[in-house]
Amino acid sequence: MAKTQDLLLIVNSTDPYNQYASYVVAFMAKKLGNVPKVTIFYGPKGVPMIKKGELAKLGINDDIKNLLASQFDGLEPTDLPDNLEQMARFVKDQLGVAIVSCGTFHVIDGFASAVDDASNIEDFIVPVKLPQAWAALDAADKVLYY
Repeated sequence: MAKTQDLLLIVNSTDPYNQYASYVVAFMAKKLGNVPKVTIFYGPKGVPMIKKGELAKLGINDDIKNLLASQFDGLEPTDLPDNLEQMARFVKDQLGVAIVSCGTFHVIDGFASAVDDASNIEDFIVPVKLPQAWAALDAADKVLYY
């Protein structure tokens, strides 16, 4: 089996478990799998989570930090962020994970005036147009859905 070079994680849900899972898998892909290109893509049913402040509402308590850290050599619970917004910023800034969302659905959901309007979304998430979304799907050699 070929090694994954381009992983696309499609988050098409507002379910907290799906949010957590997508960021943990992105972390593992970069740190354990050495996958060169990892993208988290928020699809139509996931875009409500990219509004400012939504990911910060999903906390990572001490019990979860202990559970996660116990599974990775060299990772301490204190190394982990307090919420998913901080985790998203870490995987983007430190690991190079791209985080994008379908701007078309920002407009349809009513929190954007145009596809490239990023005024109501987190500053680390890039709104993309439909051709860019297709290009990401077409280029990925592995696609996972959450």
